[in-house]
Amino acid sequence: MTPITLKSTAQRIQSSVSAMAFASCLAASGIMMSIGTASAFDQAEKEEIGQIVREYLLENPEIMIEVQQALETKQEQESIEQKSEILAQSSDAIFNNPFDPVFGNPDGDVTIVEFFDYNCGYCRRSLPDMQHILQTDPNVKFVLKEFPIFGPNSIAVHKVALAYKNTAPEKYFDYHVAMMGQDEQLDEALALKIAEDSGVDMDALRDEMNNPAIIDSFRQTDSLAGGLGITGTPSYVIGGEVVVGARGKDLLIEKIENMRKCGSTNC
Repeated sequence: MTPITLKSTAQRIQSSVSAMAFASCLAASGIMMSIGTASAFDQAEKEEIGQIVREYLLENPEIMIEVQQALETKQEQESIEQKSEILAQSSDAIFNNPFDPVFGNPDGDVTIVEFFDYNCGYCRRSLPDMQHILQTDPNVKFVLKEFPIFGPNSIAVHKVALAYKNTAPEKYFDYHVAMMGQDEQLDEALALKIAEDSGVDMDALRDEMNNPAIIDSFRQTDSLAGGLGITGTPSYVIGGEVVVGARGKDLLIEKIENMRKCGSTNC
C-alpha cells in the first residue's frame, strides 16, 4: 500500500482544510476520528494520523492552551445561559418573594438581592456597602436571601432572624445590623439575647420560630442558589447578573447605574 500523506488524508475529509489545521481539529476534538469519518481509514492510516497529531502537538504544545481556553470560554457561556434561564423562570421567587426581608424602597427601580449568612465574615464586612447604598440612593430595593450555609448554628440563627422579621418587621433592620455587627460566631442563644435586648415580644418570637414556612424558605433559597451557581456568601443578583463575593460598594453602584442607563449591568 502506498503510504498516505496528511494532505491526501485531509482531502478525503475536507479539501479546504490544511494539513496542520486538520491535525489541530483532531487534537481539539479529543478523539482520533469522528464517528462519521473513522470508517474512511484503515488501521495503518489511523496509526499514521495518530503519529502526525502526536508530533504536531509535541512541536506546538501551545495549542493545548488554546483548546483549554476555548473550553473554558464555552463553559462560561453555557453557565451564563443557564443562569439567565433560571433568572427568567424564577424571577418572582428571586426578586419578589414576600417572605424575604426587604430594605430600602420596596418600589425601587433597581433591585439588589443578597444571599448571606450571619456567620459569614465577608457578609459582615459588606454590611456598610448596603448601608451606604440605602443612605445615598432612595430608589433601590434591597432584598435579603437568608442562606444559612455555615452549619447547624447558622440555621438556628437564621430561624430566629426570620421569626423576628415576621414578628416585628418594623424593628428588623436594626436587629439585622446588630446581628451583623457581632465579632463572635452567632448561635441561637446569642441571636435570642440580641432579640430580647431589642424589646421584641419573646413569646411571640419563639412561637414564630416553629413556623414551618421558615425552613421551607431556606430550602427554596438553597435551590435558587444551586441553579444560579451560588455556593458562597455574600453573593448578589442584579438584573441578569450574579455577582459573587464581597466586591465593594463601588462595583454595586456601577451595576445600579448601568441598569438605569441601559437596562443591563454591563452597558
